[in-house]
Amino acid sequence: MTLPVDPWYQSIFVRHSERLYSSRPVAEKDLSELDKLCEEFRPFAGSRAKLVRNPLDDVFKGIVGSYGKVRNAPHYVAFIGDTNSPTVEEALGYMGEGIILEATALGLNTCWVAGFFRPERVMEEIDVSKDEVVMAVTPIGYAEEEHDRIESLRSGREKPHRRHELESLIMESGLAPKDWMRTGLEAARLAPSAANRQPWRFRLGEDSVLIEHLRTKNYFRVPYRLDCGIAMLHFELGALVAGASGNWTVLQSPSVAEYRIA
Repeated sequence: MTLPVDPWYQSIFVRHSERLYSSRPVAEKDLSELDKLCEEFRPFAGSRAKLVRNPLDDVFKGIVGSYGKVRNAPHYVAFIGDTNSPTVEEALGYMGEGIILEATALGLNTCWVAGFFRPERVMEEIDVSKDEVVMAVTPIGYAEEEHDRIESLRSGREKPHRRHELESLIMESGLAPKDWMRTGLEAARLAPSAANRQPWRFRLGEDSVLIEHLRTKNYFRVPYRLDCGIAMLHFELGALVAGASGNWTVLQSPSVAEYRIA
């Protein structure tokens, strides 16, 4: 499928993690849109998503970040990976973030959860093959707070994303980022990651940008390459907004993937 560039790119700047949800029901038309996207958005082999409509608080466990356990989510999406695929981690991050950005565009709240959840409980609700595992989930619903958090962020009342300065994320190459690169990099810089570890680094080429992972503390056993897969989608959306269409080549560790314009 063709990426819905403008709504997903705009969602990058308003998406944030929510852990407490209200009882407000999600409209059937919005659930149907997400259900359709889960079936159709499979940009890389080895990963897929499934919308689960049942409200199952016992899927989530423990503390997620500094904000507590996910509670009262009316629905969630399971992100499922094929263990035989060598690129499953980055593929799942890229695909999953697309679904999260679509949910954001629909006015829904989400939260990446890849550490503190019960995959065996999720597997009771969905069909998986013997080679598949549930690698992450996201709750789907509306935040418990009465005010609209997205509108608060847009108006400047909400705290901005806490991220490293862009210059600290670019590896020395002797090249200055072109305009399309900078737009993509600024979008990638805002990608969510486990415990906000931001493990990505970027190496500039003449017509390409390489994403590498920086080994930091292994929070919650979440793979670095899953985080980097999220950054890949953010970068591509920024590049496309700036008019630079390209393709990804997935690489071996510590490199993750290279985006090269056509």
